[in-house]
Amino acid sequence: MASANRLGGAVCHSMNSLRHQIFTANNTRCLATAATTSTPGVTKRAPTTFSDKLNSGPSFGDFVSGGNVPLSPEEALELNSPTAGTPGVRTVINKKGKEIVRLPSWLKTSIPRGTNYNKIKEDLRGLNLHTVCEEARCPNIGECWGGGEKSAATATIMLMGDTCTRGCRFCSVKTSRKPPPLDPHEPEHTAEALRRWGLGYVVLTSVDRDDLIDGGARHFAETIMKIKQKAPSILVEALTGDFQGDLQWVEHVARSGLDVYAHNVETTEELTPFVRDRRAKFRQSLEVLKKAKESKEGLITKTSIMLGLGETESQLMATLEELRRVDVDVVTFGQYMRPTKRHMKVAEYITPETFEHWRVKALEMGFLYVAAGPLVRSSYKAGEAFIENVLKKRAAQNAADAGLGSGVKAEVRAE
Repeated sequence: MASANRLGGAVCHSMNSLRHQIFTANNTRCLATAATTSTPGVTKRAPTTFSDKLNSGPSFGDFVSGGNVPLSPEEALELNSPTAGTPGVRTVINKKGKEIVRLPSWLKTSIPRGTNYNKIKEDLRGLNLHTVCEEARCPNIGECWGGGEKSAATATIMLMGDTCTRGCRFCSVKTSRKPPPLDPHEPEHTAEALRRWGLGYVVLTSVDRDDLIDGGARHFAETIMKIKQKAPSILVEALTGDFQGDLQWVEHVARSGLDVYAHNVETTEELTPFVRDRRAKFRQSLEVLKKAKESKEGLITKTSIMLGLGETESQLMATLEELRRVDVDVVTFGQYMRPTKRHMKVAEYITPETFEHWRVKALEMGFLYVAAGPLVRSSYKAGEAFIENVLKKRAAQNAADAGLGSGVKAEVRAE
């Protein structure tokens, strides 16, 4: 849309200029002469490499409107330091003599397809719902949406629209200072869609809505309560923002009936200012996770970390230690992938062996569950299956304990 506007503006400007030249020129001049006559007092500057490169990149309108500039394969895979070399990653020289990176074999995925994939997409569009799977271009969308049965599929519903008030350097979701107002029917529509699908576990997330007083917390909580009313057996995970550090809204969501509270730190404390929006702070995210854990007994807390942004081993270890201090239960590790030209480049492609190293290390540190791999994302099907199991076992244990307790009381009364 932005490209079309720029093209239309350029055509109108050229036509107006041409009319002006024809009007002011001598009547004996022909159109060709008028078009090529230079304007007095204006000297044409020769094109430069810098201006050509600038004009070929994203325009101001792309940043304002949130339009994503498509990446060429070379740009999508471009590393900050391609010559540094990662085991299993090979580079080639293209026709222009530039070194480019080939996609590592462990990052290749199949094209999304299948009846289940199409059906879920139709349901979402029919109810005017959004998913982070689509908006953030998740590489696992084919796996999560394409299960053999719809009940085996997973979709992460994105609440409060598809436009965020923040602009992190890794995220492809559209941004705006003033997104459209909330849809008051969204909680009901979301609950109805999930009831139809018959899922056992669902993830709700949202864009950041700093334009709202509560950051959208009440909308989040209402959606969770609607889901529990329509389908009490569904386990609900909420992946929220930081509500600008206002912890009363963290507690409000945590006590709304959900089973897992997720909030992503995304990266190490040292890289946070360069990766996340300036309003997102590492320490603030730790406070969110801590408050969520304190707000409801037995609530599982979860976070996600991207690798390949330039983090060091010591920084990553310090991050995990901080997460354990606030009693985070679940952590996931995934490879950062550059979504568009206006986002930061990949610093390194992390090998599956390195992901496995961090999975084992995190488990040794006491995390309840760790998902680690190049294609793992914060809302990942395999991880959700494990957490669902844990929650069901806890529920069964609590029920057994409650039954045992009532039996003891009955014996005491009988005596």
